[in-house]
Amino acid sequence: MTEPSTSDLTSRLQGLWLPLITPFRDGGLDEISLRRLVRHYAAGPVDGFILAATSGEGMSLSITELKQLVTVTRSELAAGTQHLPILLGLSGASTAKMLDALDETAAWPIDGYLIASPCYIRPSQRGLLQHFTALAGRAARPIVLYNIPYRTAVNITNETLLQLAAHPNIVGMKDCSADRAQSIDFLSRRPSGFRVLTGEDAQYHEGLSDGADGAILLSAHLQTEAFASVRTLLMQGDREGALVCWKKISGLTRLLFAEPSPAPAKYCLARSRLIDSAEVRLPMVEVSAELAELLDEEIERHRPPLLRRA
Repeated sequence: MTEPSTSDLTSRLQGLWLPLITPFRDGGLDEISLRRLVRHYAAGPVDGFILAATSGEGMSLSITELKQLVTVTRSELAAGTQHLPILLGLSGASTAKMLDALDETAAWPIDGYLIASPCYIRPSQRGLLQHFTALAGRAARPIVLYNIPYRTAVNITNETLLQLAAHPNIVGMKDCSADRAQSIDFLSRRPSGFRVLTGEDAQYHEGLSDGADGAILLSAHLQTEAFASVRTLLMQGDREGALVCWKKISGLTRLLFAEPSPAPAKYCLARSRLIDSAEVRLPMVEVSAELAELLDEEIERHRPPLLRRA
């Protein structure tokens, strides 16, 4: 693989990115289903993949499984002559261990990293600044920040984000701050070329309307074309058409997060036979019977199916 440059990733860090679920079967990584997933979505309106992040149950994967996930995804893309970029999700509460992880993955065929704040520890803003600066200085690939305070218990403030955005190896952010005022303020003050992708599925339309460059959406595993169309219509200036399209799929985003994600999405993907099993890893559990019934109703409402089998 050609060594990716910071500018290469920055130019491609826009549009609709998919935080790919990790398929499991009988406790292990399901390579057959993974290849099927990659082929299916690479043929559609997806601009890049995120592997082993929240939706990919990355914290449940061993380093061996992480490497297998990356290797299989890249090989499947290459076999189909697809050149979509890949970000690897990394997370951890220890800066030293994160530096080790960056070293261990430096030669892997990825284009960059998606890195969340340290969870549980709740560091100060000075601590966050030093943590991400150390990671950016060590990483062999560009870094995309992941601000998701309702999972990490610490928010990266806009003042800290602006300092980090000045680092040459930090090229963008997945914004899950869940604070629209903070998001709008950062979008108005970010440096030129620094990319912002919303990660709030239920606020996808408003995030794009506020100026985000794209989105990283679990929900786009289903109705992928419709999610892509919302952004295309907005870029074409058809705000009314974009809103109509969004209203048709906005209910799906709520259902897919009605229970801990990615279990609901995996249920739908297994129903479509795009993956062979809806299996998740503890402490995640598969969807309840009540939610399964609601998801079945949603699938029936969207005949032809929510997604087409590749």
